[in-house]
Amino acid sequence: MSLATHQTEASVATLVASPALAGSGLLAAHGPNSLVPRLKMLAASLASGPVFTTELAEDRAVDLVFPSPAPVDLIEAQLRALIDEARAPVDIIVQPAAHRRKQLFLADMDSTMIGQECIDELADFVGLKPQVSEITERAMRGELAFEPALRERVALLKGLDLSVVDAIVADRLILTPGGRELVMTMRANGAHTCLVSGGFTVFTGPISEKIGFHEHHSNTLAYADGKLTGVVIDPILGREAKKATLLRLREELKLPPEAVMAVGDGANDLDMLQEAGLGVAYYAKPAVAAAASARINHTDLATLLFAQGYREEEFVR
Repeated sequence: MSLATHQTEASVATLVASPALAGSGLLAAHGPNSLVPRLKMLAASLASGPVFTTELAEDRAVDLVFPSPAPVDLIEAQLRALIDEARAPVDIIVQPAAHRRKQLFLADMDSTMIGQECIDELADFVGLKPQVSEITERAMRGELAFEPALRERVALLKGLDLSVVDAIVADRLILTPGGRELVMTMRANGAHTCLVSGGFTVFTGPISEKIGFHEHHSNTLAYADGKLTGVVIDPILGREAKKATLLRLREELKLPPEAVMAVGDGANDLDMLQEAGLGVAYYAKPAVAAAASARINHTDLATLLFAQGYREEEFVR
């Protein structure tokens, strides 16, 4: 049976295991270590019709498809409880099957599409990384307002030679696994992609090019004579601007809300995540993870392709 058969009313739970468990049989169709039979049995008890499985990647990713209407929130809570009970490093995203493949994708950069916080790396060159990292962490948890926290941190960078940016990009910034495959596969299937960051254009430019985004938006650092002046040029791109970027692109592309996916980790991403049809918290701060419609805690960004129904052999690498 294909998902398209009942797509207008179906729900789908996508289960993705940590890549470290490849070959363990955790999400195999059958076997003594597989969670799939137990999850399928539980899913069937929550639905008013049969539940079937679709393998997306051998022993790594699988869909549980509910052809009949079923309560998405209840499905996720019950399946997540079983996964947590088994102490299995498996992420789960439950959503309506209709409009599952997204046509617009927006992503945060720091600690999402890359593994670092760029402003913290800049601060390391002036010996202030611990102090700046603490402010960054508090801002991302939502304990500090984003704009004044950004200005405070940038002021500490006054006098830093702009040439360190190239060294940071070359030596310190690591692309998050699955990120380039995510963007390039969506692009190959007609989606528009945008990197939107509270960080800085000197980083979003090269990173967006490496990953393959159509466009990027972020903040601009002021400099003179090749050195940072400790000032961010207005207007500052923060929480509200991220949401505004999503709304503008959605309107320009004439897309419904359900055609949009966004991913991020910090408090300044939350409005954007909540505005997207599928808003995903990626290894996020607790308040962000609790408020987002989906979350990733164990796997990489390839999970967002599986969540759209792409099989591993369809990934553009």
